[in-house]
Amino acid sequence: MASTFTTIDDYIRAQSEDVQPVLQQVRRTVHEAAPESEETISYKIPAFRLNGEVLVHFAAWKHHVSLYPVPKGDAAFRRRIDQYRAGKGTLKFPLKQPIPLDLITTIVKRLIAERHRG
Repeated sequence: MASTFTTIDDYIRAQSEDVQPVLQQVRRTVHEAAPESEETISYKIPAFRLNGEVLVHFAAWKHHVSLYPVPKGDAAFRRRIDQYRAGKGTLKFPLKQPIPLDLITTIVKRLIAERHRG
């Protein structure tokens, strides 16, 4: 795998064929949740920038797709993400399970809301 990518397309093409559709789903989901965001590569992985700041990253790994960072949330939200938590700022979605796209939408919208809090 190349160590440096210039676009999310480059990154996705470099992944195994079985994970490429999953990454495209995550990409579309983030776009739908944050339609004004712009694609970029940050820390050598796909990211979306909003208002000049990186909003969210995602990455493919051997057995999962990760999403960073994790927004704050109430107890119900924390319970919903608990099974995916892999550290304070990382969520891991196993590739052997359907990716919870609705949860990714919620995460992105929460990250946007956190940025716009006064």
